[in-house]
Amino acid sequence: MVRTAILALLLSALPAALAAQGAVRPGGDRTTPEALARALQQRYQGIRDFSADFVHTYRGGVLRTQTTERGTVAIKKPGLMRWVYTSPERKEFVSDGRQVYSYIPADRQVIVAPLPAQDEATTPALFLAGKGDIVRDFTATAAETPVPGTTALKLTPRREEPEYEYLIVALEPATLRIRGLTTRDRQGGDSTLTFSNLKENRGISDNEFAFRIPRGVDVITDGSRK
Repeated sequence: MVRTAILALLLSALPAALAAQGAVRPGGDRTTPEALARALQQRYQGIRDFSADFVHTYRGGVLRTQTTERGTVAIKKPGLMRWVYTSPERKEFVSDGRQVYSYIPADRQVIVAPLPAQDEATTPALFLAGKGDIVRDFTATAAETPVPGTTALKLTPRREEPEYEYLIVALEPATLRIRGLTTRDRQGGDSTLTFSNLKENRGISDNEFAFRIPRGVDVITDGSRK
């Protein structure tokens, strides 16, 4: 369940993470949550790729779990991402624009799933395809920030999502760079990503999102082993 929640978080995190990066344009109204959401959407339109280090914590849920993990992330529009967990356990979640690969070496298996078609996609998957719109897809309200010294925005999906209830984005007030993201899942758990060493629009190669299936692992596609 925790690993399912992790993958759901990663997909849910994408729209806010992409939107919050980018250079700040002078002026503009940010005095209301709706105005801040519009500013985030403007940033999203101008971002081609970004990378960062992250710390991921998960608390709560049905099993009352509490975990802390670390790793790196790289994302490129449209549809490319690589999340690599480096401690305490190595895990990789990679999208090459057509399929999503979930690899946990300790399990000796790779789960392969296709990206959903646009008319079947959840809101996070639409952002994964570079076709999302924060103002259109979310209701924005003020929220208590999970990261000291930041401003927080709560984004509640306008249509019910099976994997999560809402997102809380923590932003640097002056630059709107993302510092944290919390997702409340349907089991009552909170997943929080905090970002550092952020870099955007550095021209990440598509080759960084190519996943090579390791030797000796089971490959699971649509619930069947290969």
